[in-house]
Amino acid sequence: MLWTCVKPLERCIGRRSSDVLLWHNDLKPHALGDFSIAVVQANSNLEDQSQVFTSPSATYVGVYDGHGGPEASRFVNTNLFPFIHKYAKEQGGISADVIKKAFNATEEKFFQFVKHQMPIRPQIASVGSCCLVGAISNGELHVANLGDSRVVLGQKVSNAGKTKVVAVRLSKDHNVSYEEVRKEVESQHPDDSHVVVHCRGVWRIKGIIQV
Repeated sequence: MLWTCVKPLERCIGRRSSDVLLWHNDLKPHALGDFSIAVVQANSNLEDQSQVFTSPSATYVGVYDGHGGPEASRFVNTNLFPFIHKYAKEQGGISADVIKKAFNATEEKFFQFVKHQMPIRPQIASVGSCCLVGAISNGELHVANLGDSRVVLGQKVSNAGKTKVVAVRLSKDHNVSYEEVRKEVESQHPDDSHVVVHCRGVWRIKGIIQV
């Protein structure tokens, strides 16, 4: 079974309940079972995007948390999976290197998109997106995260004859509120000692372009 959502989420699954802020799609089959997808709208415009791609050999899930507007998350929604497919085909399968290359290629393409749009849409410089991707291939789960989104695995645990499902966190937050991430960002910008700033009690990456 092959199913993919590459259009904006609101055109891909649509509202299917009386709750105008709830978007969801009921169970659909994929290579290893069934999946469903749901989103609760938190802004006046649906800034967040997500997608699922399934085939006999792999299942991909992407969650893109939009900031400042839907443009960045929609851009990732359209471009990230094709890059993953491209590099996976070149390297013979999914790997950490394939996903890193796909993230970098998507980011570089978005930079070019922003550069082109800036003269007519200056606000485009203020949008962004967290990116979370899970890929299952050859019995292995790969997880990549840029931002505050989280991957949680439901795992059955038996104790004293009783079985319950517990949540196991599989990803780390990639946020400059953590010292190790601040050091990572600072190491990538050796010529800018103030790339990370502490503003109103919160660590942030300095805004390079003010709109």
